[in-house]
Amino acid sequence: MESIAEKILRLKKDKNAVILAHNYQRGEIQDIADFAGDSLGLSQQAAETDADVIVFCGVHFMAETAAILSPDKKVLLPDPQSGCPMADMITADGLRKMKSENPGATVVCYVNTTAAVKAESDICCTSSNAEKVVSSIPEDQGVIFVPDKSLGAYVASQLGRKMTFWPGFCPTHHRILAQDVEKRKQEYPNAKVVAHPECTADVLELADLVASTTGIARFCRESDVKEIIVGTENGIIHRLKKESPDKTFIEITEQATCPNMKKNTLEKVLWCLEDLNTDTDTESEHVVTVPEDIAKKARLAIERMLELSRPSPALKG
Repeated sequence: MESIAEKILRLKKDKNAVILAHNYQRGEIQDIADFAGDSLGLSQQAAETDADVIVFCGVHFMAETAAILSPDKKVLLPDPQSGCPMADMITADGLRKMKSENPGATVVCYVNTTAAVKAESDICCTSSNAEKVVSSIPEDQGVIFVPDKSLGAYVASQLGRKMTFWPGFCPTHHRILAQDVEKRKQEYPNAKVVAHPECTADVLELADLVASTTGIARFCRESDVKEIIVGTENGIIHRLKKESPDKTFIEITEQATCPNMKKNTLEKVLWCLEDLNTDTDTESEHVVTVPEDIAKKARLAIERMLELSRPSPALKG
């Protein structure tokens, strides 16, 4: 009898699909994925394939980004309810109001947002290139940074630049507390601390490296350090252990687990492929689409970011 993973791989081949898994997904999903990584990088990789179908194991805004960058492909989200609380903290109407209160300011939009919010923005950024994106804006020009106030404040502190922030945040990263980091450092005195810039400022001050998930993975893979305290969503530790089985990776807290990321399961990946009729099904609950008028504007904001450069080196504290 076929296992669930074997059924998925068979259907993937039959339907010419590519499976993407964000670094925060369950380990078993990362293991069956064609690509594992950060949200924008995954969308770019999928766009370069000849697949007809993208199965995006992540949250809703990630699948939207994939649909924007691959308008000729069908994008599936295994669990349609896997949203992002931070992305839900800002709306297009709210951003329009903020723009009216800050005339002439450039809107820098973190990729962790809905397509509608990206469409109201001037340029997108990721956690790894946010500093470069903001640096590209003239000093005498105002900057509105949405929606993550923690990432925005970190970038502002690195550049010594005044910016206007939307008061959004990642609940999972904000559950990582400075006292938890200090406790782990006492328990593992030889360990280095890596942290994602979605963490609060007091946590970032305790980190040896502040970086995106891609930057964290690179450091853990290439560094000679044998013990690393990981300050981001705990799902990434599965990847880190696979890439560096000789090293020890320590969770700061079990609270750093995103319930929305964990909504996707192997069973749901299988079901979304089984339910898909690639010739006629455009109304499946798993299919993620973006209205063309919104997609066109959102694509401009993403392309402006990509024109600046390819992914830059990890942010460092």
